[in-house]
Amino acid sequence: MPVCIAKTQSSLSANPKLMGAPSGFTMTVTDVHLSAGAGFIVVIAGNMLRMPGLGKAPQAFQMDVTGEGEIVGLQ
Repeated sequence: MPVCIAKTQSSLSANPKLMGAPSGFTMTVTDVHLSAGAGFIVVIAGNMLRMPGLGKAPQAFQMDVTGEGEIVGLQ
């Protein structure tokens, strides 16, 4: 499965104090999650907040507009 690494946006490392593209750093992995619906593994490096996972089919597939203009399928 493909791997997605969740880390600080300020650095290639997991350390937000090492700005840009530092060299000679060690990547510390704090957690690993399987995103089976999306088909990849998420490796967490550091203290990350993640968005909740989404299902295989978006809720938009359940919505429609009738001929009278009524929206149906909203939950």
